[in-house]
Amino acid sequence: MNIYLHELRVYRKNTLLWIVSLCAGLMFLFWMYPTFAQNAGVMKDMLNNFPFALRVAFGFSIDAITTVTGFYSFVVTFFVLCGAVQAMMLGISVLSRETTGKTADFLLTRPVARATVLTAKLLAAVTCVTVTSTLYVAFSVFAATTVTDAPIQMGIFLKMAFSFFFLQLLFVALGFCLGAIVPRIRSVLPIAMSTTFGFFLIGVVAGALNLQDLYYLSPFKYFNTVELLLTSSYRTSFVLTAATVTVLAVVTAYGVYLRRDIRAA
Repeated sequence: MNIYLHELRVYRKNTLLWIVSLCAGLMFLFWMYPTFAQNAGVMKDMLNNFPFALRVAFGFSIDAITTVTGFYSFVVTFFVLCGAVQAMMLGISVLSRETTGKTADFLLTRPVARATVLTAKLLAAVTCVTVTSTLYVAFSVFAATTVTDAPIQMGIFLKMAFSFFFLQLLFVALGFCLGAIVPRIRSVLPIAMSTTFGFFLIGVVAGALNLQDLYYLSPFKYFNTVELLLTSSYRTSFVLTAATVTVLAVVTAYGVYLRRDIRAA
């Protein structure tokens, strides 16, 4: 419990900064929504000029872009990307911070099982992303209901919003696994950004080329917003893939870290 609380104290300011930034970005973009709605015809004509591959890649739905749900299906793509970066940074740093700070040997010689240390650190990271996602979802609903009086397809809207949380969990697990496998990661941000942007670009290319088999290589396509607009549900195979990847990453992290030699400071 002490380790868990300590980790929460370490990351509380960082988490608060992410929450404030995400909510400010949401409010700014939703303030633009009335302009989209008032100029629906112009916006649809403009989007029709975009290549079809680009519209698919970035989640444009021309028929729905002037509704709150359709507008959100586009903007949520970029917030999910930001959330993935935050989650992966947390997942990596909860383990790599002890190594780079040369405190791992001190921590692991305390009368606490190594598995207990790992669990406390993982729970702290999951708690941070859960708080971030909860406030993100709540603020998404608040912002959407503030900018329009029109009915909102709340079921679909919430599924899009909760995709932020599901992907954060997945990227926390991937970061946790990477932090366990790679002994020394001195700079977390470049690793987190390059990994998440790499997965995102795979999804963009797969969408542009309509290669749906490649969607399984990009977590950002597991909760496809355009598909949610069309079917009102997640694709079962993608949900199972996301769950499997998350579990395997955590299990791998435990398996590697519990057997790894920790160098003395």
